[in-house]
Amino acid sequence: MITVSIPVALHSQAMSVPVFNGLNFSDSSEQVQFHLGVLDLDLAIRIEKPVDITDESSNEEKTHYRVWEKSNRLSLMFMRMSIASNIKSSLPKTENAEEFMKSVEERSQTADKSLAGTLMSTLITMKFDGSCTMREHLIEMTNIVARLKSLGMTVDDNFLVQFILNSLPSEYGPFSN
Repeated sequence: MITVSIPVALHSQAMSVPVFNGLNFSDSSEQVQFHLGVLDLDLAIRIEKPVDITDESSNEEKTHYRVWEKSNRLSLMFMRMSIASNIKSSLPKTENAEEFMKSVEERSQTADKSLAGTLMSTLITMKFDGSCTMREHLIEMTNIVARLKSLGMTVDDNFLVQFILNSLPSEYGPFSN
């Protein structure tokens, strides 16, 4: 039986990865790592850069260095293609794929903190105004709590109940007792 290897375009693989927009690092990073692994390009994010080759380096060391360099170069290209342009321009310039991924993660954590603050403020100040059903209002508040939890901020159920009660207009007063 003869098997044929069909080359896969790096660009087409990158297009199937969710674009990192500052708020979705874990999903985007997981997909990037998966695709780099499938393409057998993940060496540079799994293994530290080998020592520079010299005249005394063995053929095995030279081959390993060249393979790592190619993995690093293509991994960087792949990661850069999967990042929104407005974020790409603010990232530090690096020629190391692992360092690049770490700087993207740090950027994400800063955005996560900002988003968590915004979500918490929204949760605290939210008011039921009758523009949606009570059920939709409660679901919206629990969704905010779920998003906060995904960012590492847990809101106790008792606090959620208190936030919900505080969001109700005075005609719902009997529920507060």
